[in-house]
Amino acid sequence: MEILSNTVALSRIQFAFTAIFHMIWPVLTTGMSIYLIVVEGLWLKTKNPTYYHHARFWSKLYLLNFGIGVASGLPMGFQFGTNWAPLSETVGDFLGSILGFEGSMAFMLEASFLGIMMFGWERVNPVIHYIATICVAFGANLSTFWILVANSWFQTPSGGEIIDGKFIVSDYFQAILNPFMVNSFLHMFFATLETSLFVIGGISAWYILNNRHQEFFSKSLKIILAIAIFIAPAQVLIGHASGDQVYKYQPTKLAAIEAQWETIPAGESANWNILAIPNPKAEKNDLEISIPKGLGYILEFKSKLSEPVLGLKEWQPENRPPMISLIFYSFRIMAGIGFFLVGVMLWTTIQWLRGKLKADNIHQQKWLLRTWILSAPLGYLAIETGWIVRCVGRQPWTVYGKIRTADAASNLLPGEVLFSLSVIGILYSVLFVAAMYFGSKIIRQGPNFNLPIPGAEIKTVIATESVDHIPDSRPLETLK
Repeated sequence: MEILSNTVALSRIQFAFTAIFHMIWPVLTTGMSIYLIVVEGLWLKTKNPTYYHHARFWSKLYLLNFGIGVASGLPMGFQFGTNWAPLSETVGDFLGSILGFEGSMAFMLEASFLGIMMFGWERVNPVIHYIATICVAFGANLSTFWILVANSWFQTPSGGEIIDGKFIVSDYFQAILNPFMVNSFLHMFFATLETSLFVIGGISAWYILNNRHQEFFSKSLKIILAIAIFIAPAQVLIGHASGDQVYKYQPTKLAAIEAQWETIPAGESANWNILAIPNPKAEKNDLEISIPKGLGYILEFKSKLSEPVLGLKEWQPENRPPMISLIFYSFRIMAGIGFFLVGVMLWTTIQWLRGKLKADNIHQQKWLLRTWILSAPLGYLAIETGWIVRCVGRQPWTVYGKIRTADAASNLLPGEVLFSLSVIGILYSVLFVAAMYFGSKIIRQGPNFNLPIPGAEIKTVIATESVDHIPDSRPLETLK
């Protein structure tokens, strides 16, 4: 096959594979850490042991995802020096510092307090433990921030210029606060949180359907629902804002997303393609199913566009994104899942208001619970397809408009890249099997309600000693 002799294509496949696999794990750690803050905070406030046991149970899955995420993330960083050395030489001064911030400021913060969060329940003061949980969550989401800063800069490079083959930063804050950064971070932050909420909800629904700890897991379902009521609609709105930025800064990507070959002039209506079969050779769609004037309403909430939408024909084929069909349908999968999760949230909220989510009757909502189980992996799929749109749609540029992908790749033999790709594939397969085995084991075992509750033992000892020192001549009833 031609692709097996193409070093650039193999290097792209290798980076895409490592990114897609690695992304599965920090998604849950960044989002679930917020949930852990909530339930541990509820325990400190109410002293209800149920919240304590929630924190202990879900933190096991957090730790598993953290470990797999660390192991799977290492090959990604090495590839900047092996497969993408010319890119690193050109933008390394800026990119290296951003990735250094992510490692020293974010990952180290998360890793440093993780031990206290997991194993310090009976060793430190509960307030200190709660601070450790907050630090872990802050570190996890700070990591997301720095990664999105780097990737957003690749999408909309700013704050400097390339001089003699080196990117020279003239305004560091402008480079960090590039046009894509804020919406990109918020979109990913809400995506990780929403995905984590539906994973927790899906697992809770599985327990309820199997008549295991119904009262316990009906509580977790209500907690995540109370958060999702705000998160799910907000994610759709932020996604729309991100689409507006693509419209403004990356017209080639927008044209690929919409499979739009012809330019739509300003002041005209534009249809929105629900389904299409793009034909790059003929520069047209072999099939289109469209909503009349739909694109205008999506982009600007009106039937006629104030700015033109450039079609793919405006650029030479070598300057267009490849794999138009992949970009087109990846976007629709991502957006469709976003609206589907909003629908699940609304359905569940209605049932909650109707009193159908009580511990003694929630098991009757079988179709609702099954839908939550089905929804558990959908957030992952939306995130992965969203990143496909983001990165494949940026092609043929690694740094949009500045560095072409073909010029960013190292001059390696195809066999060398294929060998490293095969090794990584085997390693990741082992990690995936291990994650599924231990994750399913944690879920099968369920929560351990026999865990000692911090502070309860001391109160018991004090109460026991007080009773033991009561004189025998005084009736115990008089002390009640």
